[in-house]
Amino acid sequence: MATAWQGERGLERARAELRRLFGFDDFRGVQPQVLARVLAGESTLAVMPTGAGKSLTYRLPATMLPGTCVVVSPLIALMHDQLRAARANGIEAATLTSVDSDWRETIDRFRAGALDLLYVAPERASQPGFRELLASAPLALFAVDEAHCVSEWGHDFRPDYRQLRPLMDAFPQVPRLALTATADAHTRTDILDQLGIPPDGLVLAGFDRPNIRYAMRHRDNPVRQLAALMAEEAGPGIVYAPTRRKVEDLAEKLAAATGRPVRAYHAGLDPATRAENQAAFVASEDMVIVATVAFGMGIDKPDVRFVAHAGIPKSIEGYYQETGRAGRDGDPARAVMLWGAGDFATARQRLAEVEERRRAGERARLDALAGLVETAGCRRAVLLRHFGENPPPSCGNCDNCLSPPKVTDATEAARKLLSAVYRTGQTFGFGHLQKVLTGVEDERVRQRGHDRLSVFGIVEGEEARLLQPLARALQARGALVATEHGGLALGGDARAILKGEQAVAIVVPPRAERRRRRDASPNPVGDPLFDALRELRRELALEAQVPPYVVFHDATLREMAARRPATLSELGEIGGVGAKKLEAYGARFLDTIRRH
Repeated sequence: MATAWQGERGLERARAELRRLFGFDDFRGVQPQVLARVLAGESTLAVMPTGAGKSLTYRLPATMLPGTCVVVSPLIALMHDQLRAARANGIEAATLTSVDSDWRETIDRFRAGALDLLYVAPERASQPGFRELLASAPLALFAVDEAHCVSEWGHDFRPDYRQLRPLMDAFPQVPRLALTATADAHTRTDILDQLGIPPDGLVLAGFDRPNIRYAMRHRDNPVRQLAALMAEEAGPGIVYAPTRRKVEDLAEKLAAATGRPVRAYHAGLDPATRAENQAAFVASEDMVIVATVAFGMGIDKPDVRFVAHAGIPKSIEGYYQETGRAGRDGDPARAVMLWGAGDFATARQRLAEVEERRRAGERARLDALAGLVETAGCRRAVLLRHFGENPPPSCGNCDNCLSPPKVTDATEAARKLLSAVYRTGQTFGFGHLQKVLTGVEDERVRQRGHDRLSVFGIVEGEEARLLQPLARALQARGALVATEHGGLALGGDARAILKGEQAVAIVVPPRAERRRRRDASPNPVGDPLFDALRELRRELALEAQVPPYVVFHDATLREMAARRPATLSELGEIGGVGAKKLEAYGARFLDTIRRH
């Protein structure tokens, strides 16, 4: 489909629209490549990290091209977040969901060509009546958000996404744009095929999120560890927990331990409570929400300062997407994972429940996650290599780069531990094995005759202190697996280690140390004007019933405080101040600046 905005002329017009609508002077990353293809009517798959401005690649063309851009999005909450943001910037947008009471008006505006954007869920898009509705309206573009959901190889497969290609094929003149932050090479190929996008339509940005600091540590007291993180990070945060029960327990204990507003979110809560907790979090500037992974894909909140995992995620892809919810505004953010060996044991047991044709792929994903957790090298480098990149060996912004861990050769200790597992019958837990290896003669050890085994008392001194982290490492890599009664058995490459064919190196756990609280304030220089601008933003957000970040991001307020514009024209030159917001809020922000 040829358009009037092909080539450099189209990009120049798009830059002018970017300045007018959003208040920014130029594009970031691969946005120009994606926009050039969309404006030229070429179908495209854009793989861009969270926070790289994926939504801009369809919002801008939607205001420039005749007709409506139909956006397929997986969650109602996400659609409504994006709807608020679009309207705040002067874009004509609407949603067509099961909770919208104004659907008749929306359909009339859609048919009349009065909408720039129409958001729908894949379940609605797959209905026969929706195709008839599309045939009655002018269409500019199909945008498929969270496109990895179309692939069985993706980490969040949604069957309804498979119905999108037949729908879009019915309108061959309308280009399609698929967007995702999380897709390895196999998944990318599958998305192209499932959505009918030519292979040369792939635009691949780097996966790096340099503003996120990654850290992983053994989980020993999650309430204390998470409370310490919350003390260091004053802004909003997300804590992912593995079960509904753990979500509620952590939410209650963290609220009591920190005095911060903390709420729970999981699928077992009634819909009204879930919606209320989510809305409170989105609007808050300091709330922490404890949730299962059911929470997050529908959250377009840019000022999340940390994401913590109180257990391992399902895969590196899941981890990347979940941690990507931190720091979307570009300000520093943190991703902290607290893990235990039992997490990997449980995950490996669950592999048996996966259908056989997918089991090998899921096992490879779990092994990759274990490699990320156990690495003594740069976390970011492991992450980026998983997605096919060739990063430098050190990033300078993860726990291992900032404080390189000590690594020791634990091959001999591993052979002793695995031998003890084998000789005691592969049915006992770590505590019993530790007693056997270190020569502790308790009643159970004597009763079983384990004090007469060749492995009894063969570990002492520094090697004895390594047994627990070694057992965790062997479980993470699958050389030790949990039995259904809580014992440990040999698995994976255990026999190769026992035969001396495989070496084992482990990270020596650092000694506990008190962490100094860092200045996590969004106002690092303590400027009273910035605080006053934030207070005004809070008032305006309450009046408009939108989250504060929809008014302006912290970065925009910091620039206002630094430059102190005196006129509307000067205020309009600040990044993030578009024409609609300048008209709506400009006078009140200038008034606050003058008073300071």
